[in-house]
Amino acid sequence: MAPHKNTAAIATYGDHEVIKPENKLRKAVSDTPFVPGEDDPVARAEMALAELAGEFGSMMDEECDRLDKERRTVLSSGFTKANTERLFHAAHDIKGQAATFGYPAVAAAADSLCRLIEYTPDPTRIPLRLVEQHVDAVRAIYREYSRSDAQDLASMLTQRLRDVTDEFLIRENRNRPDILEQITGGPSIVPE
Repeated sequence: MAPHKNTAAIATYGDHEVIKPENKLRKAVSDTPFVPGEDDPVARAEMALAELAGEFGSMMDEECDRLDKERRTVLSSGFTKANTERLFHAAHDIKGQAATFGYPAVAAAADSLCRLIEYTPDPTRIPLRLVEQHVDAVRAIYREYSRSDAQDLASMLTQRLRDVTDEFLIRENRNRPDILEQITGGPSIVPE
C-alpha cells in the first residue's frame, strides 16, 4: 500500500476555488500514514476543539475576570512580587489564548500589558492608571467583539496603549540600551 500523502485539496467552481490546506498537525503527531478505519488522534483533537468552541466565550469571560481580579489586587496591595507575577500571567494567558477562543484582537492589548510589566525595571513605578487602562481595554475589546467596527476600534485603542506604554518604558529604561533595543527594535509577535 502506498503511503498516504497529505496535500492541499483544491475544488474549483465557476467563480472561485476552495483550497483545503494539508493537515500539518498529522505530521507532528506521527510519521506513519493514517490508515482509514483506525483511530485518528488528529480527528479526535479537531472534534474536541469543535465541541469546546461553544464554551470559548465563557472561557474568555473567566480569563477577563481573572485579569480584573489581579488588577484589583495590585490596586489594593501594590506591586508585590507575587501580585506582579499573577497579573503578568493573567495577561499572558489571554495573549496566548485569545485567537484560540475566537477573539484575536484582544491579544494585542494583553501583549502591551505583558510588555509593560516585563520591561519595567521597578514595577512599583508603573502608573496604576496605565494598568487599569490595559485591563479595561482587554475587557472592552472582548465585550464589543460582535460590533462591525470592533477590529478597527481594537486596533486604534491598542495602538494608543502601546504608544503610551512604549513612552513610559523608554523613559524607565533610558540607561539600559539592551532593553531599549528590545522595546523599540522589533515588531510585536502577536497576530493582528
